[in-house]
Amino acid sequence: MKFYLISDDRDALTGMHLAGIDGEYCDTPQSAEAAMLKALENKNIGILLITDSIADALPQTVSHIKLNYTTPLLVEIPNSDSPERPHDSIMKIVNEAIGM
Repeated sequence: MKFYLISDDRDALTGMHLAGIDGEYCDTPQSAEAAMLKALENKNIGILLITDSIADALPQTVSHIKLNYTTPLLVEIPNSDSPERPHDSIMKIVNEAIGM
């Protein structure tokens, strides 16, 4: 199982690529939703990371995935310029999401 990032923030995507996490850049909510639905079909993805701005733009899709899918685990991460959330490490966010 692997991580996969769907982001509308190129800095977040670049940082994840440097950490060895694949992903894709989506510049519209429609392309992000299509990417999320495509990622659900990939059985190799265990944790699906999305930036908080994508989650804010697609609340119904995010809720649907969280309520109806056990894998992949959907985790929201802050954008590189997200002012309302603390800039914790990605591993801390993931550990909190899975209850560790």
